[in-house]
Amino acid sequence: MRERTIRIIGFDPGLRRTGWGVIESDGVRLVYVASGVITPPKEDDLAYRLSALFDEVTSVIQSFSPSEAAVEETFVNENPRSTLKLGQARGAVLLAPARLGLRVAEYTPNLIKKSVTGAGHAEKHQIQAMISFLLPKATFGCADEADALAIAITHAHHRVSRQRAAAFAAKVAGT
Repeated sequence: MRERTIRIIGFDPGLRRTGWGVIESDGVRLVYVASGVITPPKEDDLAYRLSALFDEVTSVIQSFSPSEAAVEETFVNENPRSTLKLGQARGAVLLAPARLGLRVAEYTPNLIKKSVTGAGHAEKHQIQAMISFLLPKATFGCADEADALAIAITHAHHRVSRQRAAAFAAKVAGT
């Protein structure tokens, strides 16, 4: 049984480049809508780069009117300073859809890779190949866009089970 068509936006957050991708899903089919990359001015101070990122994410959301958003969770890398900056960029990306009233889901990099390619440690080129297969009309110029589309696809696959789990938890808490 098909559910109603829902528009989902996925974000691959980064301070240098934040990929975004919009798809539609009816529970069975996936349809590519749009994708792109946000590049805050690197010559600005951090606060202004984060502000520009927030404003651009807000603008993209308002342009495509998604019903739900999904964001990749931060992975910790060897450089703590880079991890901190990525976390700050993620904060701006998480805040924008929340301020616009969207439900925001978060997914780990391994779950995203496994949901799209079947392998939790897939390489970038494997993700891009599967995005091209799953969304034949998709055009993306870089890995950040493909990753954002993969995040949106992951949400399309997992959103119903997340909703059922939340409803069950609410029911248990209420009894």
